[in-house]
Amino acid sequence: MKTFKDLTFTPTEPFHNGVSSRIFFENGWGASIVKHDYSYGGREGLYELAVLLNNEIHYDNPVSGGDVLGYLTEEDVSELLKEIQIL
Repeated sequence: MKTFKDLTFTPTEPFHNGVSSRIFFENGWGASIVKHDYSYGGREGLYELAVLLNNEIHYDNPVSGGDVLGYLTEEDVSELLKEIQIL
């Protein structure tokens, strides 16, 4: 199972003062993880995650409950990535 430690972040500079990462799984699902000045929790050092399907944000899934998820710790992100991998 892939976890937070498997993510590779790239700077969002010069915009938003943060980082972003995308990861995709064999089941066709993926996740976009960001931390920047305008993400939910970014200014507190926490992450925001959006579930992806076919490289697009997918709201109708059992993991995110119709929204992006914010204020996430590294451990929270790892748990959500595990859930996405078993969809």
